[in-house]
Formats: sequence, structure tokens, C-alpha cells
Amino acid sequence: MLQKIKERIFPFLIALSALSISASAAFYSVTGLSMLFAGASVAVLIMASSLEVAKLVIASLLYQYWNKLNKILKIYLTIATIVLMLLTSAGIYGYLSNAYQITANQSSIVDQKIQTLETKKGLYKDTRDNILKEKQSISELKGTLSTSSTTQSTDKRGNLVIRSNKANIEQLKSANQSDEKLTVKLDITNDSIFALENKILEVKTTSKAANELGPLKYLSNLTGQPMDKIINWFLLVIIFVFDPLAIALVIAANFAFNQLKKKPEVIENNPLPLTSKTPQIFYPESVSNTTAYLNKIKNKPEEDIKTYF
Repeated sequence: MLQKIKERIFPFLIALSALSISASAAFYSVTGLSMLFAGASVAVLIMASSLEVAKLVIASLLYQYWNKLNKILKIYLTIATIVLMLLTSAGIYGYLSNAYQITANQSSIVDQKIQTLETKKGLYKDTRDNILKEKQSISELKGTLSTSSTTQSTDKRGNLVIRSNKANIEQLKSANQSDEKLTVKLDITNDSIFALENKILEVKTTSKAANELGPLKYLSNLTGQPMDKIINWFLLVIIFVFDPLAIALVIAANFAFNQLKKKPEVIENNPLPLTSKTPQIFYPESVSNTTAYLNKIKNKPEEDIKTYF
């Protein structure tokens, strides 16, 4: 009993799977075609939906009545089914590629923002390098001025006399002031670079498009192929499996239901096994012996005659 239930449920599971895949393929295809012909989207929706339903009906029709259909009609319906499969695949490709393009455009905007921030960061780094070079020059100048700002000599009596060079002292003061200003500029520049780095990190972590395209970017870096080429491979694999699988499952569902209908006929045609309780019927071996056979049982009691039948 359980085996019979399983055998009856399985065809329905095949049919359910075929309908689910066909419905999803039809949705993507119809939506993709309506995007392609946006000027008449409602008309395209109606046309594409009717063609999708007709495709499934034609597939079932070809399987059920293949041997009964006219040859020309079979050829035409087969070609029509293949063309409709290609049309569905094209609609699916258009829908999925459009969805990818939207995400790719968002990712491109994020990349441009990051590139702009990186450019500003590079300018601030150049400014910082220039400031460090100026500070290095001033440091060297300060060392030179500090050694030449005073002179030592001895007078006639031999006493040590230290004389200060006022011009060098003024230059040293000016150098110190310049060094202090450069230090302030360096601090501001470092703060700007740090703020830009935080901004870049924030843009990268909060971007949904970058997160969605993360696996594709990884594959792109891994294979060395452009991301557009990789997504094209994925789309081709999907469309070559999607709708053909739906048609194959529709045909499989028809086959399963046909097998389910044939099983009772096989059981009825099979002879029952003979048992001790099975009534047995004995027929004469030939027509010529019919008269002798009837005479043989004519005078038999009714109970004995039953044993012959």
C-alpha cells in the first residue's frame, strides 16, 4: 500500500517541480522582455505570458500524440518549441544582465568615490612629504646658524671673549618660527590623511553593491578575467539549464502519469495464480470430441458436473 502511494505521489512531485521551474522561468523571461520593450510593456507581458503557456502545452502535446500527429505539424510544433525556448532564454538573460548592470553601476559609483578620496589622500601625502623636506632643510640651517651665531676669541691679556653674531641670531629665530609653522601644517596634513583613510574605509564597508559583487571580484582577481566576462559565463550557464530543464520535466511528468495509468491494465491482463480454491474449467481437447464430452457428463449429478467447470 505504501509503495502504491509513493508511486502515485512521485509523478505529482515531477509535475510540481516542472511547474515551479516553468513559472519562475516565465516570470524572468516576461519581465526581461517587458524591460526590453518598455514602450509597450503591458502588451509584451500579455504576449509573452501566452507564449510561455503555449510552449508547455505544445511540449505535452508532442509527447502524448507524437505518433498520431501529421508530419508537417510535428515539425512546425518542434521548431516552435525550440524558438520559444530560445526566446525565454533571451528574456532570462536580459532580466539577469539588467539586474547585474544596476549593481555594477552602483559599484562603479562607489569605486569613483573611493578613487576621488584616494586622489585627495595622495595630494595630502605629497604635501606632507614637502613639509618634511622643508623641516629637514630648516633643521640643517638651524644647526649651521647655532654654531655660527657666536664667535670666540682672546683679548690682548689672553682672556676668552665670546661675541654673538646678531645677524645669525635673527636668522635662527626666523628659522625656529618657520619650523613651528611647518609642524602645525604637518599635524593638520596628518589629520586630513587619517580622516580620508577613515572615509575610504567607511565607503567600502557600507557599500551594499561592493558586498554583493564581492564573490565576482574575487573570481575576477583569481582568474585574471574581467568581471563582466565572468558574469556573462554565469548567465549563459543559467539560461542553458533553466528553460530546457523545465521542458524536460514537463515531458517527464507526462511519462510518469502515463506509466501510472498503464499499471492497472497490466494487473488485469495477468492471469491469477491457481490455488486449491480457484474454480477450474475443463474444456474438450477438440471440437470433434464435444459430443462425447457432453454425453459423458449428461447423466452426472449436478454436484459432479460443477467439478468440471
